Amino acid sequence: MLSKDLAKLAIAGLDEKKAQDIKIIDISEVSVMADYFIIASGTNRNQVQAMADNVEEKLHKEGVNPRQIEGYQTSNWILMDFNDIIVHIFNEEDRLFYNLEKIWMDGKIIDKDSL
Repeated sequence: MLSKDLAKLAIAGLDEKKAQDIKIIDISEVSVMADYFIIASGTNRNQVQAMADNVEEKLHKEGVNPRQIEGYQTSNWILMDFNDIIVHIFNEEDRLFYNLEKIWMDGKIIDKDSL
């Protein structure tokens, strides 16, 4: 499955759980780590965990399992590494604090509808 297809599935999983401010950053030309960063926010711990669960379930149904998941218990920032895509799910406060969009501004912001 192409990384673009994985990203679309992850975004659908986030959308289904009412993720806020979903951003897709194409980092394929600035890093060998992955092709896409997907960043989203939730309003509380339960929503953040539900978004992570839904993303994992959608990708698992396609035979794709995460290499690693970090931060699930605290749910301030859940990082889900699916090799070609990395999903970052934040609570609102920590997203502002870490500001990944600024750190990775050398990547290209992609509109989710044009992915």
